[in-house]
Amino acid sequence: MQKGMDQQPETPLKIALVAGEHSGDALGAKLMVALKRARPQRIDFSGLGGEGMVQEGMAPLFPLSDVAVMGPLPILASLPRLLNRAFRVIDTVVAAEPDVLVIIDSPEFTHPIARRVRKRRPAMPIIDYVSPSVWAWRPGRARRMRPYVDHVLALLPFEPDTHARLGGPLCSYVGHPLIERLEWITAQDGAELARRLSLRPGLPVVVVLPGSRRTEVGRLMPCFAEAMAGLSRRLGGDFEVLMPVAPAMRPMIEDHLSDWVVQPHLIESDADKFAAFRLARVALAASGTVALELALAGTPMVIAYRVDPLAAPILRRAIKARSVVLPNMILDENAFPEFLQVADMGEKLAECLAELMGDTPARAAQLQALAEIPARLRLAAGTPSEAAAAIVLDYAEGRRKANTNG
Repeated sequence: MQKGMDQQPETPLKIALVAGEHSGDALGAKLMVALKRARPQRIDFSGLGGEGMVQEGMAPLFPLSDVAVMGPLPILASLPRLLNRAFRVIDTVVAAEPDVLVIIDSPEFTHPIARRVRKRRPAMPIIDYVSPSVWAWRPGRARRMRPYVDHVLALLPFEPDTHARLGGPLCSYVGHPLIERLEWITAQDGAELARRLSLRPGLPVVVVLPGSRRTEVGRLMPCFAEAMAGLSRRLGGDFEVLMPVAPAMRPMIEDHLSDWVVQPHLIESDADKFAAFRLARVALAASGTVALELALAGTPMVIAYRVDPLAAPILRRAIKARSVVLPNMILDENAFPEFLQVADMGEKLAECLAELMGDTPARAAQLQALAEIPARLRLAAGTPSEAAAAIVLDYAEGRRKANTNG
């Protein structure tokens, strides 16, 4: 008998993925590449992704910009469209009958989808790639995820213990995508950037990062202007300021610069941003993932954040962690100062920055803490995408075998 008659071709695995914004699309695209490498046999992808995921084999459903909305008021204003798009995703996933569903970040969008898919397909495994920040606020979300999430793929090494403590779903640390770039980050040439920007030789460099969203920039730029003025007074001399900016935010940032004592050099590319980190004596940054980027570049830092005054009391009650700075949480110590919604923020930031500019015990302590972070994030083997893909395939193939045996 011919081989083709003896052995039927294997039915492709079906994997659904749902991303709700462009950072999730980048993560999803890397996951799809790793899945295809780990299982060269055909995989059928369905769900929702952006350009990166479409390029890797996801059928386009609608632009991610239709659902990439942040903040209570914008979400409320866009609610009819968001509900329409969410139910389109649910129907698409259910109709595809995948062996596993992977939701990627954006919990306000992806978790309601997961809950409704679970109701319509109770036996379908659901994996959440990127844990919600249950360690910082609304810890009750961890336990509430258990009925509709089977496994959480964590980007931060402390998150599995957090979910276990809070009664959340099974959680595995698969690694932060930034560790895949560690060698590239540390190879960036600050000296070349200094020559290109004609920075004055011998002057220290401060990197200032006021955020990537309009609300962040609007609230932090005045404080950061005061901090730079206060730093100038304390140093009794001059220094250079570099400010990485997203192109879309550049006009707004430029509108805030007229009263800055030291005019910053604005830079836009990712390579220039990390070169600036490597060149800098210290960084002043908005709270967020950028703190982890600075940590992997080895840059001492001061972190700040402001919210709307009406939301400030709610924020203070909601935050449960002793720090919301990711490097602090990874180290389980407050190694990097953070100023969240404090009075006289500009002056306090200037005082802290001035201390880190010198060869002080505070600077030495930060450098020692920074040296520990790469080892805390590193995986025993492979990349974060490969670690995530292995768990996803385990669930998908397990479901396939259960269906076959059943």
